[in-house]
Amino acid sequence: MSSDPWGRVDETGTVYVRTADGEQVVGSWQAGSPEEALAYFERKYEGLVVEIGLLEKRVKTTDLSSKDAMTAIGHLREQVDAHHAVGDLAALRVRLDKLVELVDARREERRAQRAKQSDEARHAKEALVAEAEELAGSDQWRAAGERLRALVDTWKGLPRLDRKSDDELWHRFSHARSAFSKRRKQHFAHLDAQREEARKTKERLVAEAEGLSKSTDWGATAARYRDLMSEWKAAGRAQREHEEDLWNRFRGAQDVFFAARGSVFAERDAEQTENLKLKEELAGEAEKLLPITDLKAARAAFRTLNERWEAIGHVPRDTRPKIEGRMHTVERALQEAEEAEWRRTNPEARARAEGLTGQLQAAVDKLKGQIEQARAQGNNARAQKLERELEGRQALLDQALKGLQEFGG
Repeated sequence: MSSDPWGRVDETGTVYVRTADGEQVVGSWQAGSPEEALAYFERKYEGLVVEIGLLEKRVKTTDLSSKDAMTAIGHLREQVDAHHAVGDLAALRVRLDKLVELVDARREERRAQRAKQSDEARHAKEALVAEAEELAGSDQWRAAGERLRALVDTWKGLPRLDRKSDDELWHRFSHARSAFSKRRKQHFAHLDAQREEARKTKERLVAEAEGLSKSTDWGATAARYRDLMSEWKAAGRAQREHEEDLWNRFRGAQDVFFAARGSVFAERDAEQTENLKLKEELAGEAEKLLPITDLKAARAAFRTLNERWEAIGHVPRDTRPKIEGRMHTVERALQEAEEAEWRRTNPEARARAEGLTGQLQAAVDKLKGQIEQARAQGNNARAQKLERELEGRQALLDQALKGLQEFGG
């Protein structure tokens, strides 16, 4: 016969557990020694302890529903009441009773939270309605229109209220949007009339510009082109389908004139060619900043180069895209490096990484302690099982530590 503080095995192989109500039969064991019988049912008890612990954690740290939690508690209570384990079953019942209290408290907390969310949703929708009614009188057609669309998206993301309240607020919201749309439609109808008048004016300006394109009176014609440009800007925009064609003809006529004038001004060409050489040298200096290893120094150096660039002046038109593209490439690399630096130093992401690492380290330390305890107790099977679990947790910890190093941690 064998026994421990919570159970015993009699000479027939029957296993008992000690409770406040006396001994209860746990089961019968014929396959080995009494010590093995007790160890087997003690492991069953340890399994219940683990399951209860996991459920406690889920209730405290996740959004497990009250219904699912109570079902799980009932299942565990049935196992405890069945007396198929050796250990302090009364302590497990106490933990389950406290867990029921916690679930009830969480249920009330969630009920209060839902009521709070409903109240917050009402206030939010009232605020949306108030803003929409204010925007209904706005003349900022693009900004107000975009804002109203954003308000609709926000509305859709809010919980529904009771039908009467929700319908009343939506009616006011929809009416404000309709009022704005009606005013905007009237505005653009008036704008269409203005654009037709602008088209007629620009047709006249194009005709004059095309007539001047062959002139060799460089000073007077250039001055007239400047006046025509002022008149063009003052005329406003024509309809979209006409504006681009009219502009191309208008600029085309000017280009013909200024190209002819440019061929006369050799000195200017020479100056622009020299400017190109200087900018090519600056572009080469900028490209030496790549790849970027010291963001602060690279940013300061590029700022200085850019200031020198702006001071140089124009380059020949056909070379402009290529030479400016080289500087833009370096500028984009700086922007990408700045974005990468921001992501690397993002305090929220770092805090999440540190939190995960801390949790995993705690789990690894706990498992190591449990392994040592199991070995001390001579429970090699449990120690081996825990060691396999430790390997998985250690791998996760190593990965988390590597990710944390990316933040300079």
